[in-house]
Amino acid sequence: MDWLKHAFAIEAPGPAEPTDEQRLVVERFCREIDRRGLTTPSLLFLEMCRPLNFVAAQAIHFFGPVLSIFTDRQAHVHLAAFLERRGSVDWLCDRITELAKEPDRSGPSTIEGSPH
Repeated sequence: MDWLKHAFAIEAPGPAEPTDEQRLVVERFCREIDRRGLTTPSLLFLEMCRPLNFVAAQAIHFFGPVLSIFTDRQAHVHLAAFLERRGSVDWLCDRITELAKEPDRSGPSTIEGSPH
């Protein structure tokens, strides 16, 4: 009966830590969100779709052959593997928020011809 002890075990609550390979992909994903200024919409989307993160991971696996045309083959595999974990949305939200709070390294942006 020892084999049955963990039959219904789930991951511990809280943010999931990505592996080294997953961290590279997920970090690039979060930095791209921050670079484009999509922090608030992405946080809203992630919170709304929190119950569907496993389904989204399975969709990434399903569309893998098509995605491999546009991205690195291993990148979307690592992203999907990370999204399959229970605390992945928490980790993504925390990281996106951290990046949004960092001071802008590029300095203030100015548009040519605009008054200062």
